[in-house]
Amino acid sequence: MIRAVIIDDIEQARITFKKDLEVYAPDIQVVDEASGVVEGAKLLKHMKIDILFLDIQMQDGSGFDLLDILPEIPFKIIFITASDAHAIKAFRYAAIDYLLKPVDPDELIEALKKFRNHNHNEQDNYRLLNESLKQSNKVQERLALHAQDKIHIVQIADIIRCESNVNYTEFFFTNSKRIVVSRTLKDFEDILGELGFFRVHQSHLVNTKMIQEFVKVEGGHLIMSDGKMIPVSTRKRADVVKMLEQL
Repeated sequence: MIRAVIIDDIEQARITFKKDLEVYAPDIQVVDEASGVVEGAKLLKHMKIDILFLDIQMQDGSGFDLLDILPEIPFKIIFITASDAHAIKAFRYAAIDYLLKPVDPDELIEALKKFRNHNHNEQDNYRLLNESLKQSNKVQERLALHAQDKIHIVQIADIIRCESNVNYTEFFFTNSKRIVVSRTLKDFEDILGELGFFRVHQSHLVNTKMIQEFVKVEGGHLIMSDGKMIPVSTRKRADVVKMLEQL
């Protein structure tokens, strides 16, 4: 059995979530629960678990206050949060699983599927998530990328371009590094689109700051800072020209 703890300051929310787990994840055993930061920290210091379902905002502090108290985090965390646009964006930057209240069964099943398939230590991701939540009015500077071997925390400014390969996305960086991630290009277009990245082709998302030239002949293509030629799709051509005029 997978050992789990639920920490949420609303008792009814804990009751409802335990029932959801009984129905949709019978292999998960809720071994204990807590109603806040202090109670939860005391509990986790003396208990070995596999997964923690953690509310973010509670009466006596945040879920991150609890994580700061713990000397280490040897378990997976799935955060549970109210519907908040900034919080959701922060989760996406940090590539950490979360569930919105009220919890949707399909999303619960999908989050638990990821939990069973990944054994990464995500401590750096938790720090990135906390950082992202705190800087609501600042431009996000870092992004977490889940590769097959590890989680990479990268500087967004160092990304030259992203290229789609079916359900995978390959990132290309200024230091010639490459990282392949098992998420679609559309996912990253949604995340990076407001940070100066532009989808110029079905298979290509580029950092506009890394564009060197736009060659208009033969359908049109971009020359990037690493010398690579990136095709511009016919239907994107006018948008690309307009975008370049505004740089």
